[in-house]
Amino acid sequence: MRIVLVGPPGAGKGTQAQYLAKNLSIPHISTGDLFRANISQGTPLGKQAQEYMKAGQLVPDEVTIAMAEDRMSQPDAQHGFLLDGFPRNLGQAEALDKFLKERGLALDAVLDLEVPEDEVVKRIAGRRICRKDNSHVFHVTYSPPKQEGVCDICGGELYQREDDHEDTVRKRLEVYHTETEPIIDYYKGQDLVVTISALGKVDEVTRRAMEALGRSEAA
Repeated sequence: MRIVLVGPPGAGKGTQAQYLAKNLSIPHISTGDLFRANISQGTPLGKQAQEYMKAGQLVPDEVTIAMAEDRMSQPDAQHGFLLDGFPRNLGQAEALDKFLKERGLALDAVLDLEVPEDEVVKRIAGRRICRKDNSHVFHVTYSPPKQEGVCDICGGELYQREDDHEDTVRKRLEVYHTETEPIIDYYKGQDLVVTISALGKVDEVTRRAMEALGRSEAA
């Protein structure tokens, strides 16, 4: 299967992408991972991206598209993939269509994870990260630490990232509505969009997604 995963920040795309890719036996292709891999390996595309990022500028679509196309051309992606974070605007969606059409391929589905805006803000603004080990993540409502402000695992200080402040989250949502939401209508025109609620436990959302894609969850 060839799937595009879309949804607002805080919808759980990264988590669901990992579970879905595993259950469907296809690679999870994340824009974030593509940037990190290309930059760490010092590829020409990675060097270009890094120059823009160091200058505080957005990486141009053509660089992002080239990275995605290179990754989709790898042997493990020949029988399918799950795209997470790409395409993020209409230009990238059109480039993806062109790339697939030239190879006689097509998308099977665009999975839209739907979450109310207030829930998105609650999810992200409530997140707290450990300063000693940023893999230790808590939430003031859903998974609070035993002692406020202190990591249960290592005793480090918990803090709220700048990106997680409510005003920043709302700005990120505005960007999502302006740049990314239009691709949902674009793909609805191709009868590819499957919308599911991303509320509930992780495994419940995964099961919902697999059923929507017409697959039963792997044992």
